[in-house]
Amino acid sequence: MQQHGKRIVWNLARGVLLGALSLLVLPSPASAQTAAPLAAWQNDPGVVLRPLAGPPPNWEFTAGLGGGVFPEYEGSNSYQPVPSPNIDVRYKDLAFLSTGEGIGVNLLRGTSYRAGVAITYDYGREHNYATRLSGTGNIDPAAEPKVFAEFAVLPLIFSLDLRYRATSQQGFVGDVSIYAPVVANDTWQVFLGPSATFADDNYMNTYFGITPDHAAPHSRFQPYTASGGTKNVNFGATALYHFTDHWFVDLDAGAERLLGSAENSPIVQTRWGYGLDAVLCYTW
Repeated sequence: MQQHGKRIVWNLARGVLLGALSLLVLPSPASAQTAAPLAAWQNDPGVVLRPLAGPPPNWEFTAGLGGGVFPEYEGSNSYQPVPSPNIDVRYKDLAFLSTGEGIGVNLLRGTSYRAGVAITYDYGREHNYATRLSGTGNIDPAAEPKVFAEFAVLPLIFSLDLRYRATSQQGFVGDVSIYAPVVANDTWQVFLGPSATFADDNYMNTYFGITPDHAAPHSRFQPYTASGGTKNVNFGATALYHFTDHWFVDLDAGAERLLGSAENSPIVQTRWGYGLDAVLCYTW
């Protein structure tokens, strides 16, 4: 994440943002791609607002390391600690290399929007990663070409992406997110919002189906065919706390609710999943 750039953005725009937010909030109430319980927008919140601060520097760098607690797999009721590295490199507002967004370019960009293409990645899943999945077969790691778009209609930010698993276990998956900055000052920036994930038959069967070859007696499960549709909805919260102009901590929390044939899969123990991580970062 480009937190130093975000601080500049918020220092310039917080009055406008918080004034607009008050109209919304008072009457009624973001590894690879983000870990499953986190919302899709938590990959890199607020980047679309950076042009409000003027032309970006030629290069920006952020590096960080931390850890979190997440389910062993989507639908598991067992949790485990995992490392959470963060690397983010930006060239102007054109190109990026990021653990959250992959490697890509903003083909269209302006003061409140961006759209482009990227290549991200999916770590897959090993059948011996969790005892319950023994015999269900591995899901190969895969590159994921992606198209994306993000635009702000303050106080809301809208984000969309579509990805394709480029292996024999192929499939399309995409996210739709809406989030908002709810705190913006020199020390804290806080974002909140939901997202939803949609996938086709191939993707759903890769992660939630059980083929006859991987069914009993090879595993504990009977054959199951998953169908495409809405895979899950999420709600996420991201907070950035700045110690200095260069050092900050990135805190992420999220909740996921599996839906449709995902929640009915025999591998799923619970339709609800939760995640939390903290990453100490340095930006220059």
